[in-house]
Amino acid sequence: MEMPAVRERPWKQSLPVERLAAEALHSAAQLRAVIERERLRADRSGLMFSLLVLTPRSTDHDPCDVNRFAQALLWRLRVTDEVGWWDQRALGVLLPDTPPAGARKVVHDILALAAEQSLLVDCEVYVYPSQEPPPDEVGEGGQSHFRADEKRRCPKIGTVPAPAARDADHLCSAQPLQGLLVQPLPAWKRLVDIVGAVVGLVLLLPLMAAVAAVIKLTSPGPIFFRQQRDGLGGQRFTLYKFRTMRVDAAQHKAALLAYSEQDGPAFKLTDDPRVTRFGRWLRRTCIDELPQFWNVLRGEMSLVGPRPMDSQEAQHCQAWQRRRLDVTPGMTCIWQVRGGSCVSFAEWMRMDIRYSRRRTLWQDLKLLFQTLVAVVRHRASR
Repeated sequence: MEMPAVRERPWKQSLPVERLAAEALHSAAQLRAVIERERLRADRSGLMFSLLVLTPRSTDHDPCDVNRFAQALLWRLRVTDEVGWWDQRALGVLLPDTPPAGARKVVHDILALAAEQSLLVDCEVYVYPSQEPPPDEVGEGGQSHFRADEKRRCPKIGTVPAPAARDADHLCSAQPLQGLLVQPLPAWKRLVDIVGAVVGLVLLLPLMAAVAAVIKLTSPGPIFFRQQRDGLGGQRFTLYKFRTMRVDAAQHKAALLAYSEQDGPAFKLTDDPRVTRFGRWLRRTCIDELPQFWNVLRGEMSLVGPRPMDSQEAQHCQAWQRRRLDVTPGMTCIWQVRGGSCVSFAEWMRMDIRYSRRRTLWQDLKLLFQTLVAVVRHRASR
């Protein structure tokens, strides 16, 4: 990917460094909006784009260094590239239609530019859509050890001698962009989660103890079912449920895939022969989900949010469907109260994305109430 030596811009004269931030660079909020727009475009076109996060370092901590570097950078990038503040010290460079190989070429050029400015630059490269992890990062059972939010930072190649910088292709690996676009839990939502989880665990502790005893007496095996699910930004966590199936259920799943009532990668089967008699009652009443209050208390889940998918099934989701991972998963959401297995997998994903775009206290309270009503109606219909 060749970069033009001159960048055509509306301004022809060099901007003073004190005016650059206000007139030439996107603000942090504007840059993230541009990235989100490019992500939507990439979901439709299938083309990859890259994001560079550049942190100039100065020995004397001169605040003008970043502005001087940014001003020179603007003239060296393509007109279609977008540059803005990533945070107070770092710059973000959006490279549309640019795969990792092209991004590394840009990194080489930026290092040369930094050298001209007598700056040391730390660089991180992110790519969207993310690529599959290499084979050596996949553990037993196909479980990847890589997490989208994991800070596997690109080595600070701007700080090494020039000959070593030429080997940046081997040093700087692109990371998934998903983890940078997550929306942290608002303070009000986390407060509701903590209060709700504590109250739920305390009030329902006698019921859960009784359920645990019945499971142990009626079916050999552990009381709790543990499964890896994809959470915020694709980070994996262990979800807890009361066990409702036989201990050998996983061995028979492949034979039942053809009977799934849900299209797409998710497996749903109402009359699953692997479910125990007591397990069917637990599922009808949703009591099997009560241990997830512990996941909520730990911050891995929320009371309301997209249901976390099995990590193995989530690997088959399309790029646009993974936007549901921008928010913390929950115990219930729109899909549980308005769709269930009656809607297509694509519509399920749209429901989750719709929720993630407008989270409010009123909507959460309404969904919690609708979930309770749905459980009571479902139980009464049996």
